[in-house]
Amino acid sequence: MDCVRINDVLLHYRLAGSADAPVLALANSLGTDARIWDGVIEALSSRYRVLSYDKRGHGLSDTPPGDYVLDDHINDLAGLLDYLDVEQLALAGVSVGGLIAQGFALRDPERLTALILCDTAPKVGDASGWNARIDTVRKDGLGAIADMVMDRWFSPGFQQQRPDELAMWRNLFLRSNAEGYAATCATLRDTDLTAQIGAIAVPTLVVAGAADRSTPVDLVRTCAEAIAGARFEILDGVGHIPSIEQPAALAALMEQFLKENRHG
Repeated sequence: MDCVRINDVLLHYRLAGSADAPVLALANSLGTDARIWDGVIEALSSRYRVLSYDKRGHGLSDTPPGDYVLDDHINDLAGLLDYLDVEQLALAGVSVGGLIAQGFALRDPERLTALILCDTAPKVGDASGWNARIDTVRKDGLGAIADMVMDRWFSPGFQQQRPDELAMWRNLFLRSNAEGYAATCATLRDTDLTAQIGAIAVPTLVVAGAADRSTPVDLVRTCAEAIAGARFEILDGVGHIPSIEQPAALAALMEQFLKENRHG
């Protein structure tokens, strides 16, 4: 396992694919780790050098104290890329990972050849909702919200037809760091890029799961509409994390988009 200390935070990361291939970095969602991308990595690592990592407060990475702001996550990603000597890349993120990707695109557009945003928006939820969730998790733990989260993450079809996989992802969620989860809920509570993302000029693909209950299709569509020239795609029968439910379909969209924009 590979790790590096960035901004005094130990980050766990993984690299797959040829060292001389174009780089594709992947940012994960709230309450998950880099493993949500495994199916996509398997499909794309023959063509790209794929970097996945556990953001602070998640997976095998450190959980520093205090609420996290978006710049904390962007600084971690930028520092990791610097450590790995990655000057240019395509960046994909889902949920809060997509929010991190938006922020990175606004701050360091010259490093990006393409941007892929999955099931995300420039503003997700409201302060009262996030504060209620933070309070619940800090008081009662992740078990208090696990069933609600699974229902928001996964489509009805996935829940009914793939119960063992559902149970596995629920276990992953329950074994996550509750404080890291709450601290990243604060990132979502406090971040609003609505007035800024119109400045994103990087070629952008925006993907929504048709059955997503966390960031519904109409919300994700507003993200695409705010970015000039962005392509918007809907994956049928998919919830909030398309890399889990339909990795092959997502990877195909990503690969075609990256080819069209001359990334690899």
